[in-house]
Amino acid sequence: MDADAERRLTELESRLAHHERMAEEMSAVLFEQGRTIDLMTAQMRRLRDRIAELESGVPRAPQDEPPPPHY
Repeated sequence: MDADAERRLTELESRLAHHERMAEEMSAVLFEQGRTIDLMTAQMRRLRDRIAELESGVPRAPQDEPPPPHY
């Protein structure tokens, strides 16, 4: 193998190692983002349930009622 081909092969191996490391880092970030989204989804669900529970026990103020159909 000539020097130019060896240099090119070394450069390609270096680039491949860099891309593999980037892929691993991105995978870790995506995993953490997925966990965060799951936690936030569960929190939103609990908040919606709690709001619905609170609203069901509170009488509505007249200004919160929709206007009658003839308006």
